[in-house]
Amino acid sequence: MSKEEWLYEIKPKGKLIDLNLKEIWRYRDLLVLFIKRDIVTVYKQTILGPLWFLIQPLFTSVVFTLIFNKVAGIENIGVPNFLFNLTGLTLWSYFKESLNATSNAFRSNATLFGKVYFPRFIAPASKVLSGLFKYGIQLLILVLFYFYYAYQGIEVRPSIYFPLLLVIILNVILIAMGLGMILSAFTTKYRDLTILIGFSLNLLMYLSAVMYSLDAAKDNLKEYYWAIELNPLAHILESYRSIWFNNIDVHWEGIYVGLGLGIVLFFLGLIVFNRTEKTFIDTV
Repeated sequence: MSKEEWLYEIKPKGKLIDLNLKEIWRYRDLLVLFIKRDIVTVYKQTILGPLWFLIQPLFTSVVFTLIFNKVAGIENIGVPNFLFNLTGLTLWSYFKESLNATSNAFRSNATLFGKVYFPRFIAPASKVLSGLFKYGIQLLILVLFYFYYAYQGIEVRPSIYFPLLLVIILNVILIAMGLGMILSAFTTKYRDLTILIGFSLNLLMYLSAVMYSLDAAKDNLKEYYWAIELNPLAHILESYRSIWFNNIDVHWEGIYVGLGLGIVLFFLGLIVFNRTEKTFIDTV
């Protein structure tokens, strides 16, 4: 058979940045299959099933409201504390789980990678895209509580810049995928790094302004505020909340920082991912 008659040609990647969208589109059915697998396996053989997607943010928001708002006395002017916390948690949960899943892309698919060829980029991409399903459910709950507070006579209205929600979600996708692909290269060699990533994400939540605003952090932390100010995720979350509530000025800095950082991390992660793809099967 001549080369012209071949349907596929598998060869080592020669480019530094190689994102073959045409090939990924050819394997779109596999991508959809991976997304379905990731969604179903989360609640398979559980009693409550997809309800766990709702229980986790709701209970966490209640705990944050009791501890940070009632006990610690942190108030969010003009916004119900529970709704404020729930808003931040929806985006943070999506980022955390996307990063956690993509950082383990090589190890969790090692058996499959060693047996059959397909674009490896599909593995981390499916994790991020399947996470949108859970994020969508939590977003629905957020909207329901949003209308509940409005029905109770509390003035809550989105900003006129609310369509920027799509840009902020894109920023989170790029950052989670980029950073996840970089970390996936290290988890193939150092398995205990997976534990460290999970532990670090739990600590990072408290430095990412999930349950408080940047203004509240500045007033209460004072000389320690720099640790939060230098965290780009805190600014992204502040931007996210600012477009949900029109009484909060839009935090443009988070949108610009998130987009710039997301693009850089994504292409850097793609470079590391492509290089690791060639040799990871020997070390995983």
